[in-house]
Amino acid sequence: MSQPLYYRTLVPLLLTLVLLASSTLARAEQHHYTVKAPDGVTLAVQETGNPAGSPIIFIHGLLGSRLNWAQQLDDPALQRHRLITYDLRGHGLSGKPTQASAYTEGRRWADDLAVIIEALGVDRPVLVGWSLGGAVITNYLAAYGDNTIAGAVYVDGVVELKPDQITPHPEVYRDMISPDLQTHLDGERTFLGLCFYHQPERPIFARLLANAALASWTMQRAVMSLTIPAADGLSNTTVPLLFIYGAHDALIKPEPAIARARTLNPRIESRIYNDSGHAPFLEESDHFNRDLNDFIDRINSA
Repeated sequence: MSQPLYYRTLVPLLLTLVLLASSTLARAEQHHYTVKAPDGVTLAVQETGNPAGSPIIFIHGLLGSRLNWAQQLDDPALQRHRLITYDLRGHGLSGKPTQASAYTEGRRWADDLAVIIEALGVDRPVLVGWSLGGAVITNYLAAYGDNTIAGAVYVDGVVELKPDQITPHPEVYRDMISPDLQTHLDGERTFLGLCFYHQPERPIFARLLANAALASWTMQRAVMSLTIPAADGLSNTTVPLLFIYGAHDALIKPEPAIARARTLNPRIESRIYNDSGHAPFLEESDHFNRDLNDFIDRINSA
């Protein structure tokens, strides 16, 4: 006797939902580590995705944490890769040194990235750096060269801390390092608002504020003097470099930043996202994830 119609349609649907749920849980599995930097700073590291896939290391920006990359870590297409994130020194669950030199010396940020690559046995990753994360990549390239990486993506990345490339917001940065708690927190909220052309949903913005509250005050005072050896880092790099900027970035000037990078390395590929501010990986995450996947596929097929 044939089964009722509702039974023949409901059971396959339930099975499909179970399989989808199982797949989502598998993708969401995360592994957490701590790694010690050469100067003793403890770095909080996380990875997910396919451990046998092409590795990607995501490097967040100022006041952020590895949680910034949720739209990438949860993307089914990107899950075929080995996805590694970490909290920069002075941020999130990583150590927060109290001396300014721990943040002004760019080599220390480079060493952090290098020790993570070594400790996790990462073979030729693609580096993806947002804002300050771009400066970390440049310091890494200057200190270690590009022999250990497959390519790099700068996402509204800082090329140099120079007035022709950085939009001035002196009152915001002043408030962010204020000793008065309310002024300090209000300054951080204003800074985060400037990151977006389209403001994120409330839960996401609340998480960004929580990230900011965890960030070291010493780091925020010192990082504006971070050394970025752009000429040494970019000029000698031969692996593929992709620079992505939001057209409405209120913190970095896209065209001057790209132009400066191209004077140092004419091979740089660039893209402008017309509907984004400083955070295209959040504001146009589907577009960004496709471009990142395509970039990695091109590298792997070369």
